[in-house]
Amino acid sequence: MRHVIAILLQNEAGALTRVTGLISARGYNIESLSVAPTNDSTVSRVTLVTTGSDAVIAQINAQLLKLVDVVAVEDMTSGDTLARELLLIKLQLSAEHVDSAAALVRRAGGRVLASNPSIYIVELAGTELEIGEFIADIGAFGEIIEVVRSGVLGIARTGRHGPN
Repeated sequence: MRHVIAILLQNEAGALTRVTGLISARGYNIESLSVAPTNDSTVSRVTLVTTGSDAVIAQINAQLLKLVDVVAVEDMTSGDTLARELLLIKLQLSAEHVDSAAALVRRAGGRVLASNPSIYIVELAGTELEIGEFIADIGAFGEIIEVVRSGVLGIARTGRHGPN
């Protein structure tokens, strides 16, 4: 089963390496990884996606909590969570497809960040499914030159404040 795990981690050299090493040492692949500081400059939030049984992920989460740099861990897979991904996509469009591509971007809730006669750059936030569908749809209007995706970010809808 696919799991989205949120980890609060002290901003220390090597902390992220210890977290990812623990997961990879158990033979699990990290499908996506996003790291950024929180409102506390001494703590970062790591959001990672991996696949494994509930029991194995629970064991990994328990072992993560034993790492000195880990402040908290939460498996966000079950529960009331909002998950989004950011997409930046660069396309080469012909002039006759610009209006159609712009209409698709608006319908999807995206923004055109740059547009010149040959290059079109779009930003879109959405679920993994929405991002995947958008990439497939926008590709019909021109050549996709580059795709950059952030990986999954998640936040609980409830009053909790991050991993417990």
